[in-house]
Amino acid sequence: MNAVDGVNGLPYRSRLGHRAWWVAAAALLAIVVAGAFSTLPGLLTGPLHQEFGWSRGSIGLAASVNMVLYGLTAPFAAALMDRFGMRRVVVAALLVVASGAGLTTVMVSAWQFTLYWGMLVGLGTGSMATAFGATVTQRWFVRRRGLVTGVLASGSVFGQMVFLPALSWTVEHHGWRPSLVTLVLAACATAPLMWLVLRDHPADVGREPYGAERAVPSAGSGRAPAGGAARRALAVLRHAARTGPFWLMAGAYAICGASTNGVMWTHFTPAAHDHGMPATTASSLLAAIGVFNVVGTVASGWATDRRDPRRLLAVFFALRGLLLMCLPLLMSATVQPSMVVFVVAFGLLDLATVPPVIALCREFHGDAGAVVFGWVSAAHQVGAALAAYGGGAARDAFGTYAPVWVTLGALCAAAALLSLLVRRTAPAGRSAEPCLTAVDGL
Repeated sequence: MNAVDGVNGLPYRSRLGHRAWWVAAAALLAIVVAGAFSTLPGLLTGPLHQEFGWSRGSIGLAASVNMVLYGLTAPFAAALMDRFGMRRVVVAALLVVASGAGLTTVMVSAWQFTLYWGMLVGLGTGSMATAFGATVTQRWFVRRRGLVTGVLASGSVFGQMVFLPALSWTVEHHGWRPSLVTLVLAACATAPLMWLVLRDHPADVGREPYGAERAVPSAGSGRAPAGGAARRALAVLRHAARTGPFWLMAGAYAICGASTNGVMWTHFTPAAHDHGMPATTASSLLAAIGVFNVVGTVASGWATDRRDPRRLLAVFFALRGLLLMCLPLLMSATVQPSMVVFVVAFGLLDLATVPPVIALCREFHGDAGAVVFGWVSAAHQVGAALAAYGGGAARDAFGTYAPVWVTLGALCAAAALLSLLVRRTAPAGRSAEPCLTAVDGL
C-alpha cells in the first residue's frame, strides 16, 4: 500500500520512508528540548542567590516542585493524549514551558520562581517525559519498539548534553536571563514543527504501524471516556493497582529514581568535593555519565526487543548496586582510572531500565500501558525526591556520604529481586485486555 499523507500529498513509503520514523524524530526533538530545561536549576542557584539574596532552600523549593510535578504529570498527560491527541498536548506543553521560562525572566519574588519554574515548567516538561515516548512507540511501532523506546528515552539526557555547555557559557558571560530566553526561543521554534510533523495515529494518515501487516484502527484521540482524561488516568491507576506486577514495577522504579536522579545528580558533586575533588571536575564526570546514558539506553532498547525484560532489569539493577557500593572506595581528589570505569559503567546503566519497564507495562496493560508507565514514572520521581532529601540528611548525620552509597547499593539488589518476581502472564481471572475495556467504559 502506498498511502498518501493528508497534509502534503507525499507517499511516505516510497519518497520519505515510513511515516512512523518521522513521528519518532519529531517526538525526539520535543523530548530533547524539554530535557534542556532540566539543566538550568543548577546553573541558576548561584546567580539568583547573588541577585535577589534568596536562600538556597527557597531556590531549591522550585526545583523540588518541578521534579514532583514532572513525575505526577506523566500519567495525566498520557491520558490527555488519548483524549485530545499527541500533537495538541505536546504543542500546548511546549507553549506552557516557554511561558513559564519567559515569566521567570521578570520575576521579583521567590514564590514566583516556584510558580513559574516549579509549576509551569514542571507541568510542561512532565507532559513530554518518557510516557510520551511510550505513547509514540505503542501507537506507531510493532517492530523495533524497544529500540525506538531507548532512543526516545535518551532524548532528555541528550538535550542536557547539547544545551548544558552553551547555557553554562551564557550564564557566565551574559547572565542568567539570556539563557532562559534561549530556551524560550527553542521551545517556541519547536512547537510549529510538532504541529506539522507529529500525528496521533497511523490511521490518521492512512498507514499501518511500522512492522504491522495490516492497518490498525485508531484508538487514540477522541476515544477517551467522557469523564475526561483525569478520570481515565485515575481509573487506569485503580485497575493497575489491583495487580501485583504494577506494585513490583513501581517499587523497583522508585529505587531506580533514588539511585540515579535522587542521589547521583544531587549529591555526587558534593560527595566528590568532600574527598578534595574540585566541583568543576565532579560536574564534568556527571556530564560524561550523561554521554554514556545515550549509548546505554539505545543498547537497552535493542536488547529489550530480543530478551526477557525482567531479566534485563535484574541485571541492570544488580550491576548498578555493585557500582554504588564500590563508589566510596573510588572517591579521591583526582580522577583515577577506576573512577573513569565507574563513570562509563554507571552511564551505560543509568537509563537502561526505561525500555524494559515500558515493555512490561505494555505487556500487562495493553493500550493503557503508556498511562500505567506514567504512574510508574511518578514512583520513580518520588524515590528520587526521597533520596535527594535523605542523602543530605545522612551527610549531616554521619559526616560522610559512604552510608548513602552502601544503602542504595543494597536497595538496588532488592530492585533486582523485585524485577524477577514480575510475572509474565496476567493475573488469574484478570487479563490485561478486559481490564482496559473496563477502563474505557467508564
